[in-house]
Amino acid sequence: MENRGTILVVDDEQANLDSLDRIFAREGYRILLARSGEEAVESLRAQAVDVVLTDLMMPSMSGQELLRAVRAVAPEAEVVLMTAYGTVEAAVAAMKDGAYDFLTKPLKRHSVLKSVQQAIEKRRLVLENKELRARLAGAEQPIVGQSPSLRATLDIIRQAAPSSATVLLLGESGTGKELFARALHEHSPRAQGPFVPINCAAIPETILESELFGYERGAFTGAVQRKEGRIERAQAGTLFLDEVGELTPAVQVKLLRFLQEGEIERLGGTGTSKVDCRVVAATNQALSARVREGKFREDLYYRLNVIQVVLPPLRDRVEDIPLLAEHFVGRYAAKNGKPMSGLTRAAFAALEAYPWPGNVRELEHAIERAVVLSRGAEIDADDLPESVRSGGAARAAGLGAGLEGRTLAVPLGTTMEEIELRVIRETLRQTKGDKNLAAQLLGIAARTIYRKLDREKDQVPG
Repeated sequence: MENRGTILVVDDEQANLDSLDRIFAREGYRILLARSGEEAVESLRAQAVDVVLTDLMMPSMSGQELLRAVRAVAPEAEVVLMTAYGTVEAAVAAMKDGAYDFLTKPLKRHSVLKSVQQAIEKRRLVLENKELRARLAGAEQPIVGQSPSLRATLDIIRQAAPSSATVLLLGESGTGKELFARALHEHSPRAQGPFVPINCAAIPETILESELFGYERGAFTGAVQRKEGRIERAQAGTLFLDEVGELTPAVQVKLLRFLQEGEIERLGGTGTSKVDCRVVAATNQALSARVREGKFREDLYYRLNVIQVVLPPLRDRVEDIPLLAEHFVGRYAAKNGKPMSGLTRAAFAALEAYPWPGNVRELEHAIERAVVLSRGAEIDADDLPESVRSGGAARAAGLGAGLEGRTLAVPLGTTMEEIELRVIRETLRQTKGDKNLAAQLLGIAARTIYRKLDREKDQVPG
């Protein structure tokens, strides 16, 4: 018989569990049984459930408390409450907290089946809408290109996606590592689960651990209530660790334990929680070199590097540049309400001559700027940034060799903030977008570069 859905039945009376088990089993449902709220939470952490059918009045953890736990552990599961006549008011109050329905005891077979089936239908509609939104969002940022190097990369992605193996994406800054991570997720059996990204370099060291693993109330000053971390939010889905090479030693230890045991411990907690999610990591650093330098744990490196995917830089995908450029013109013309037919031959020639140290991200920003500033129906070479028009004259000869002695002219009256940004931008150009190498040359932390560039993006251009 076809499985019509998974139901978790929670009741502290065994007779009730046995009766409901028989009712649902006859109708083709998959049944999980729990005699307490705590046992139910463990089941929810271990597997996907469509509906939780729970008694309202139970010792230790009530049905209403379990409802709140379900919202945290399995937010897409629907909850149906069972209650005696005397506690109907409490059941109505629970519905305000997000319960789907409540049933009064003694239960009637047809009422139970009808309520649960409607709850399952609602959940499936929610998931379908979520999947549709995800597809629409993905349609806004597809992986564009036909080059042999890109096709080879996508072939590996398609092969790796159905597995549960950890994937390590290696690529320069701006190559679209998150897009490839999302492609892995969307082509995997976990596609209906959440995709939870976190940039390990963009979050201060002091809060990165709590962001990943969550914390209990009172774990530190300001922790007024329990908060689940990104790992828990990725339950039944995919966790994307961008710039994983920036993890501190302490976080590396906790991440290794999670990858080995499938368990996490929140900050300030005394127990562990099971989490089932796939991990995709990415970095623009040579992690093997950081292992040799003692800056990254070797055992963690091998745990992350089960399947390695190297993303090609844009300079190795020259035939994709016209396709990407046309794609970005269409997107930003629509976004800015400017009817545009495309690019001139001169513009295409300039784009293909430039080495694109910032890869696809730099191309996207250049096209967005050109769309906004263009006065015609087509983008011409004159609409592109000067660095692109010059064909990459400022491109660095190497990844750091001889860079320290180079100079940068700055007009008098330039603010210190603008000087800092100019130096950072020029250093990044010289290092082909390698933020870590740029940080070493400038004697600052890589996080400082991320922070200043993010602040620049937030400013409205004059």
